[in-house]
Amino acid sequence: MNLDCPRKEFFEAVSAANQAATTRTAINILQCLKLEATGDGLRVSGCDGEMWVVRQVPAAIREEGAICIPSKTLNDIVAQFPDGDISISTIEGNAVMVKQGASEYRLPTLDVEDFPEPPDFGGEGELSLPMADLKAAVDSVLFAVSTDTHRQVLTGVLFLYDGEVLTLVATDTHRLAVRKVIKEGLGSAVNVIVPDKALKAIKLLPVAEDAPVTILFGGGRLGVEADGAKVVSQVLNGTYPAWQRVVPGEHTRVWLAEVDQLSQKLKRMMILARDNAGRVRFKGEGDQIVLASRSEDKGEAKEEVTMVPTNGDVEIAFNGKYVLDYLAILPGPGVRIEMTESTKPAVLRSADDTSGSFCVIMPMALA
Repeated sequence: MNLDCPRKEFFEAVSAANQAATTRTAINILQCLKLEATGDGLRVSGCDGEMWVVRQVPAAIREEGAICIPSKTLNDIVAQFPDGDISISTIEGNAVMVKQGASEYRLPTLDVEDFPEPPDFGGEGELSLPMADLKAAVDSVLFAVSTDTHRQVLTGVLFLYDGEVLTLVATDTHRLAVRKVIKEGLGSAVNVIVPDKALKAIKLLPVAEDAPVTILFGGGRLGVEADGAKVVSQVLNGTYPAWQRVVPGEHTRVWLAEVDQLSQKLKRMMILARDNAGRVRFKGEGDQIVLASRSEDKGEAKEEVTMVPTNGDVEIAFNGKYVLDYLAILPGPGVRIEMTESTKPAVLRSADDTSGSFCVIMPMALA
């Protein structure tokens, strides 16, 4: 292998493929990226055994070939190079030389024969929607995905489509995020759990915001191809919890507040609240939400946020980070908080309720 390629495009490809590579394995080949130089250019691939990310890079190929390079090392090196051409060439002793100007890095390589190729996908269902719409829908629930690997089904996002409504659901059992996209003709009926890692990779595909993204499902996998790039991933097996049961069927109290004002003051509250499991007390007093947090070591804090209440005299405690996470993805300037009492979950949604998303947050003990 011997080639030159632009640093910017190469770094974008390495960073994207690096999402699929993993350092949490004893299998050395899965800690590597595969670089393959052909007449079509340079192809960069990453794989963790369950997901593959492939990106194409324009390159001047002097000699074709394929190698596997430790992914994190390559990513860290190329990240520090300035823009300009990079030279990559194999050398004796199972190694590769990565050069830019006077900078030279000799890296070990592994046999490409051990690198797993992306499997076939599709044939059972599909969804297609503009990249901007897909990103907006995914971002409105991704923050609530669980990091608990002991409950695998909660480490992904549930995709449900019945021909009229696309519903995305994520939960970590402390909060539940839901996004509904009401639109016919998005594809076939779908009921799958997509790993959050795959969704993050799909969001980074080189696709224009107004261009369609088609996700194909089949054989326990999903796949997307676009402009020389590819993401293939296993879907998560198992039954997703009956999330509808968590959503309150009614509410008796409402607070309407400005997102910016509430976010700003909650961030200050968290300076102390993070020492107390993130607990922030919310109390309705007239046209104010009184926020309070405390830390055994750092003291106590109080803030007030102007609101428009409906029967708003209630006191309830939430993990402030959960509230901030949802406020961060709201498209409008206002938030609507619907409650019944201090021991029941609350529903947060956009004040104009046009985004099709909402978040259910479980309360914490007031003490």
